[in-house]
Amino acid sequence: MNISQLETLLTISKTMSFRKAGELLNLTQPAVSAQIKSLEDEFKTVLIDRNQPVTLTDHGQVFLEHAERILDIVEELKQKLDDLNHTPQGHILLGTTSSIAIQILPRVLSYFHNQFPQIKTTIHTMPSTQVMTSVENGSVDVGITYLSEKNPNIASSVLYYDTFELVVSPENPLSSLTHTTVDKLKDVPMIMLAPDTLGRRFVDGIFRQYNIQPNIVMELSSSEEVKRMVEIDLGAAIVSKLSIPTELKLGTLKLIKVPELEATHPVGVVYKSGRYLNTAMRQFLSDLKGMPEHQFISSE
Repeated sequence: MNISQLETLLTISKTMSFRKAGELLNLTQPAVSAQIKSLEDEFKTVLIDRNQPVTLTDHGQVFLEHAERILDIVEELKQKLDDLNHTPQGHILLGTTSSIAIQILPRVLSYFHNQFPQIKTTIHTMPSTQVMTSVENGSVDVGITYLSEKNPNIASSVLYYDTFELVVSPENPLSSLTHTTVDKLKDVPMIMLAPDTLGRRFVDGIFRQYNIQPNIVMELSSSEEVKRMVEIDLGAAIVSKLSIPTELKLGTLKLIKVPELEATHPVGVVYKSGRYLNTAMRQFLSDLKGMPEHQFISSE
């Protein structure tokens, strides 16, 4: 058994095709077949059902689980060996919300990439509630999200604090107000974040606390989408204050203070406890944690 055979099995499991696996691995189809046959002969079992579409047998599924762990160990070994030269390099998969990716990360990543050009960063945007899960299951290396819940498998550090604010279009009847109270929102058409976001959970909790059934006219998956709908006056919305500095400056949104929404919410960096941190991740986490709060929340 060798690493190439394990990579071939993994690729076949994803493509469900000997031909496609060969194309991805730059191997001929007979070479792919020979590698799998060699594994099956060595372990005296059938790993792949060769009927179309190609699928793994029960034995193949068990084999694949162990193969993935072996490949992860090999990748970690490569990272540790690369770290011996003490040059921060590597690839970081970063998970966060679309608003943080648009409003916060450009300031952070522009400095980071100028200082460490050998470190590549890929950003995956997702609902805030999925960031922790993605970090825990390893689909992203680092997350930046609201720290609303404790998880013993996740290490976290607060970066800055955010609040949620009521915004409307300048054409909305509420735009003449500077302040209002949550009970006055009972009949106001509301554009809400999707239920699988932490912002929505906070807003739902406030409405429940005051026994209010909101008039929800639309639900959207990100603050960026919500803001666009509010700008064309399809309703009011409650969104992250740090997601709206540009719109407030341009005058396309009007902020109305609501005392019941004044709670602050910590936003932080999260990563899996106990995992090996290569030089790229160590440098990135060090830079993030070392930044003063005003660098995140500045509207410039």
